[in-house]
Amino acid sequence: MSEEEVQAQGEGAESAETAEDQQQAEAPAKDQNSVKLDGLYAFKVGMSSVFDEKGASVPVTVLQYKPWVVSQLKTKDKDGYEAVQVACDPKKPARTSAAQKGHLKNTSFEHGAKFVREIRQSLPEGIVVGQKVEIDSLAKGDTVKMTAKSKGRGFSSVIKRWNFGGGRASHGGKATHRAPGSIGNCTFPGRVMKGRKMGGQFGNETTTVKNVKIVDVIPEENVVLVKGPVPGSRNSIVRLMKA
Repeated sequence: MSEEEVQAQGEGAESAETAEDQQQAEAPAKDQNSVKLDGLYAFKVGMSSVFDEKGASVPVTVLQYKPWVVSQLKTKDKDGYEAVQVACDPKKPARTSAAQKGHLKNTSFEHGAKFVREIRQSLPEGIVVGQKVEIDSLAKGDTVKMTAKSKGRGFSSVIKRWNFGGGRASHGGKATHRAPGSIGNCTFPGRVMKGRKMGGQFGNETTTVKNVKIVDVIPEENVVLVKGPVPGSRNSIVRLMKA
């Protein structure tokens, strides 16, 4: 190899290193104060609709994302399982106990937080207490498992609670229009069996919906749009976990 070829090869390698250094300098630096997790907690706002790429109207539920901060890291050695505990929405000092203040002293909630939840997953590399959870943990097109508490409907009859058909509406129906009907047995066993569908407390229970699509994530407005309805009332907390 001649001296000219060696010189040209050296100049080419030098230019490649320069271009690589320039790309690294132009690339945005990773925020060390934030972390991405396998799920998020958000608050239900209400329903709306958006148009997809084909122009079709898609019903969505708007979820408001508030800043969550890592408050504790749970490990198998100490707690028996791995999880990331997160906290949101600071409390008033008068409403916070000393234990809560001590638990969250290493976060931005020196007076405690209104919401403290867990996300069960393996601990991400480099995660520390005090980091903010990024809304970009979820992306457009992701499929999630959604968990929330359904609306409480109080004491409801069997027609509303279990979708019973009810009695005859006329011709001798008397007082059996919305009655449950017979609930007992003959002489043996002579009692009402456990699990009989009757009137009682309806709603106000944890409900999970699987395979829910993330329609869009808008970091500028701290909004997550999910397809279809979401259990619970307005301002209720909703957990979104990647499927």
